[in-house]
Amino acid sequence: MAIAVALWSIEVTPGEPTVITPPADVRVTNIALGDEVADEKSRTTVKLTYRAPGGGQDSDDEEEDDEEEEDEEDEGKGRIATTVLGSLTCGRVEQMTVDVILSSDEEYLFELVGKNTVYLTGNYIDQNVDQDPYSDEDSEEDDYDLRDVSSDVEIDPEELEIPSDDEGRFEEINDEDTTPKETSKKRPRESDVMDTDKPSKADKKKQKKLKGENGEAVEAPSPAKKEEKGKQEKEGKKDKKDKVEKKKAETKTVQGGVQIADHKVGSGPKAKNGDRVSVRYIGKLQNGKVFDQNKTGKPFEFRLGKGEVIKGWDIGIAGMQPGGERLLTIPAPMAYGKKSQPGIPSNSTLIFEVKLLEIKA
Repeated sequence: MAIAVALWSIEVTPGEPTVITPPADVRVTNIALGDEVADEKSRTTVKLTYRAPGGGQDSDDEEEDDEEEEDEEDEGKGRIATTVLGSLTCGRVEQMTVDVILSSDEEYLFELVGKNTVYLTGNYIDQNVDQDPYSDEDSEEDDYDLRDVSSDVEIDPEELEIPSDDEGRFEEINDEDTTPKETSKKRPRESDVMDTDKPSKADKKKQKKLKGENGEAVEAPSPAKKEEKGKQEKEGKKDKKDKVEKKKAETKTVQGGVQIADHKVGSGPKAKNGDRVSVRYIGKLQNGKVFDQNKTGKPFEFRLGKGEVIKGWDIGIAGMQPGGERLLTIPAPMAYGKKSQPGIPSNSTLIFEVKLLEIKA
């Protein structure tokens, strides 16, 4: 099963053959005329030239050994084949649905027969969801698990293991060993509750024994004071922890309403338009459902700022440094808009946890 990873598109103009070598597998799903046409009457045909696997061109001449060797080399590379994706005519057929997969690192040639410009649209896809064919057991790169990254989206505040104010409050009060008594199921009387606040005979005796240097009696520290001191220390630690977490979770809104929050700042040069970047990521909907991810195997690579991914990625990843981890909240207009995708309803706000691994010039 193949899943869509990112948007892909190219523009093919008449008289200018377009050669591409996709960095990842691409599924072409639609061909269409542009908003402006040069010729409203004639049709425009889209042709695709590619290298077919196996069976090269047959050799008609088998007399010379040199020619046979050349034919064997051609067969290893595969024969050159040309096909027609479709023909478009203004006012009749202005767009057409297709389903063609272009393999990564293979060369493809698109050319037009006609006078109108044609736009091809599709998606980068992952055809190996369960097992990545590019993964290598001897790879030096350690698999990166994005589940360890803190996320405001993933974690419910109620699930955080924060000690309560009452926890361990009375641990310091036990001044002497007491034998365990069988607890009664009856409700205590108000007089009994009031008696618990009064000092015991042992406490009174201890207070008499405590004396200062001048021989005067010194008041022993009461359990209430110990309790108040412990409470203040816990509140101070909690406030300090809240300030640190607030500083880490600082969110900025950039172009197009895209929100970014750096959980970890990397080091080295910052990613800019035109750089080829290598990333790991997890994509989620606002309800926390994961629709796509790249955590192991071959990292996802693309050219930043060239429209190879959704606009929210081109904007949100710019400025990251290698090793950095960033949370992107991308509104629908900067993602897929009104168009639905596999696992993504229309008008969906998308949330990505991204780690930048490498920047290539």
